[in-house]
Amino acid sequence: MPTARSSATAATTPRGEAGRTYLGWRHRVVLPPPGPAPRRPAPADARTLSREWVAGQMEGEALTNRPLYFALGGLGLFALLCPLLWTLRILPGSLALGGVCACAAIAAPVLVALVQSRQVMASRLERARARLEEERAARERALHDQQREHARRYTEWQAAARAYEAQPRWYGVTVPPRTSAVLVVGGTDAGWSALLTTVGVSRLREGGDLTVVDLTGRSVARELVRLARRCAVGPRQWVLPADLPRMTLGTNLDAGQRARILSAVAAASGRAEDADADETLLLRLLEVLGPDVGVARLIGGLRALVTPEGDAAEDDTALALLSPAERARVRERCAGDPGVRARAWTLENRLSPFEAVGTRADDTAYAQVKIISTDRASGEAAARVYGTYAVAALGELLEARAPDCVAGGGRRPARPDRTRSVVVCGAEILPPDEVEQVLASAAEGGVEVVLLFRAAVPAVLELLSDTTCLPVLMGQGADADQVAEAVAGMVGAARSDPRDLEAHPLTEVIGTAVGGTVLDPDDTEEPDDDLLFPSPHTESGALIRDAAAAIAPLDLVRHVRSATVWGRVTGEAVEMDVPEPGTAQGGPRARVLGPDAASLRGLPSTAALVLTPDGPVLTDTNPGILTLSTATLATVDELRNSGTSGNVGNGGGTGASATGRRTGGSTGLRGRRRERPVGSEPPDGAVPNTTDTPDGLGPDVTTGATGANGGSDTAGALGTADHPGPHAVPPNLGPPPERLDWRV
Repeated sequence: MPTARSSATAATTPRGEAGRTYLGWRHRVVLPPPGPAPRRPAPADARTLSREWVAGQMEGEALTNRPLYFALGGLGLFALLCPLLWTLRILPGSLALGGVCACAAIAAPVLVALVQSRQVMASRLERARARLEEERAARERALHDQQREHARRYTEWQAAARAYEAQPRWYGVTVPPRTSAVLVVGGTDAGWSALLTTVGVSRLREGGDLTVVDLTGRSVARELVRLARRCAVGPRQWVLPADLPRMTLGTNLDAGQRARILSAVAAASGRAEDADADETLLLRLLEVLGPDVGVARLIGGLRALVTPEGDAAEDDTALALLSPAERARVRERCAGDPGVRARAWTLENRLSPFEAVGTRADDTAYAQVKIISTDRASGEAAARVYGTYAVAALGELLEARAPDCVAGGGRRPARPDRTRSVVVCGAEILPPDEVEQVLASAAEGGVEVVLLFRAAVPAVLELLSDTTCLPVLMGQGADADQVAEAVAGMVGAARSDPRDLEAHPLTEVIGTAVGGTVLDPDDTEEPDDDLLFPSPHTESGALIRDAAAAIAPLDLVRHVRSATVWGRVTGEAVEMDVPEPGTAQGGPRARVLGPDAASLRGLPSTAALVLTPDGPVLTDTNPGILTLSTATLATVDELRNSGTSGNVGNGGGTGASATGRRTGGSTGLRGRRRERPVGSEPPDGAVPNTTDTPDGLGPDVTTGATGANGGSDTAGALGTADHPGPHAVPPNLGPPPERLDWRV
């Protein structure tokens, strides 16, 4: 890239928060789905002493003690028989008494054994009951711990689910710091209109300065004009060549700058190798006639070199602008070089269309938005000449040391902190030297330049690898193979994440739905009679001014939605932004488009591949994305990740149940339990009972900072009442703070 010719130098400083330029938005689901809600712990069936088990134990004891009962019965019968035999005089009384005593002595141990057996059985049943009670208490404690853990996990899951639902899905794509130029290759008129409007949103948001040079002849700045007027900023428009007399661009510079501009214009319609000689001749004329002389008098000086010295040429209006003394000084200063007459004749023919530049300019007020466009009826050759004049003049202004040198002439100084951007649409028709000059001027003057090339000319292919330029690829036609080959070896294009190259269905549809309505509105639209009957007020009654301070993001969103076709069509297709629950990451299915030739041919009209140093990023330049509730002005890199797991619940599902997010709670241990005997098992296929979380263990969610459109910009500050997160919001100990703008 050549160095700037001006001696004024300015250090290129990185743009801050207030100076970022948006190229569009990228769809990205940063926080993954939290998965299904964790299942509540199911209490185990309580076990009790069944009657069958007790009856079995008693039956076993009876079988064991049956011989003792028989022996005891026999001893009783023998003891009764002894007194009977004594009464019948069969046995003597001593023997009968001895028999009874013997039976009693033998029966006493048997009775003791039976009593002890009964006590052992009772103790065994008591121990069984105690063991079951201990097991019941252990299960209760385990269930309580499980419920407490479930409450904690459910709180984390609920916070992750809310953060997932509230997170933005469209993040801004901005020009990186220390990037002085953006090179856009390819694209359609609709895509350029979307990109130009998005860049205009960036400048209108902060009250910055924007100059647009439209060489397409297709009025790609139509939506930008409507948006600016709705924002109460009246754009200054010039359509060349009709508005050349009203434009003072390039007329308030010094002699060297004016000579270079006019020589570049002459070279654009002829041979570039004659530019130095033309510049030298024009410098000499400006030395004689004065640095502030108009183009008409310069043409008169050229006519004086062509006209013989003795010819007064009283009927020549151009020559009549010079006095005889001025003609003599011009011939004396310039006529010494060989071939000067032929060169003067050629310069006169090529500069004659600019004879009336600035002759009827009456408005010298500063304009925040300036649009210089060419008439389609003039043809491509005329557009090349007029575009060269505008870009060359802007290049000289960008090199100027004073910050008040803006397109449109000498006017009141602009704010010193005002961010300036220059957009050139159709830069492929410009001479390569002018493209390099305006890029060098932007790098020196700290001004951001956006160049849009319809075709992949050699000049832009050579600049794609420049580290100070940001390449942006839009839909390609016949040049797709050439562009893909040029970017194949770039470091940024080599590293790519498939998630950064997915085309959202909204991107696929909006460009097709809008089509040519942004350029050729049909009869159903309201007539655009701003040019014929300019109103000094907007529809809301705000006074339209030449410049305005920063516009609040909420107001800017409202203006984009109401004033532009992009905002209206995007609002009608907002249902396409709702994620499908069955797809990966909760988002809609999308096709992947990379920097290869086939993908470049299939890019939607509003899609653009931004070749960042970290890899290509598929960007939607549609300014209507800003009106979506899931859009944010923040970038993906600015999102603070809280580290929330994507599978908080047990099950590892990919989607979160909407019902599960709203159910569950802390209703206490009120679930009824079905008791079953010890040793019994639940029937096959039976589902165990569940209980609610215990009282005091319900969800306690602390959400993060509010992001764009009222959603959570991050999933930080998550935690429970017992274990608050690292970014937990402190309790409200005073009056509420001032409400923040959710798009800042």
